[in-house]
Amino acid sequence: MIAYVKGEIAELTESNVVVEVGGVGFNVGISARVAQSLPDIGEEVKLHTYTLVREDAFSLYGFLSRSELEIFKKCIAVSGIGPKGALAILSVMDADGLRYAILSGDAKAIAKAPGIGARTAERLILELKDKVSYDDALIDMEMEKGQAMIPPSEGAIKEAVEALVALGYGQTESLRAVNGIADADSMDSGALLKAALKNLF
Repeated sequence: MIAYVKGEIAELTESNVVVEVGGVGFNVGISARVAQSLPDIGEEVKLHTYTLVREDAFSLYGFLSRSELEIFKKCIAVSGIGPKGALAILSVMDADGLRYAILSGDAKAIAKAPGIGARTAERLILELKDKVSYDDALIDMEMEKGQAMIPPSEGAIKEAVEALVALGYGQTESLRAVNGIADADSMDSGALLKAALKNLF
């Protein structure tokens, strides 16, 4: 309903921001990560928003990127995870970090969010693993700058990630290291593994 709000920050807490637009203050729920990234009170901000309408409430939730908004919408579609739970998850990891965790099956990383238990984290992974892709896990900032990023083949990524996990690295950490390699699209799994190890040291 409301795609975004752009205006002056009137009030700000760890979980909420009031954005004044044309004399009207919009109350917007946010994650702790967003709160830490916002400018000071009195400064202008643009937040991509999700509108939740219920019989007893009309709520807005705000995000600094469309990527974060999209993963939020996927999270609240999972049984047992509402807007507060999704914001809690996005308070402990960014959108790309959450995608990495889902793709690598890292329930422990997701369960670090307040109020999100191991079972809920596993359910989120189960329901979303086919709804996010390695392409989605690329850094959103680069995409917004208009820089073309070609992801390495999924087969090579999986093999390199599995090798790193076998060496004792965490699943999310391993996937992030592999996806952070420049020119990865031209490498096989062996070359990806060597390059990823350099990123981890």
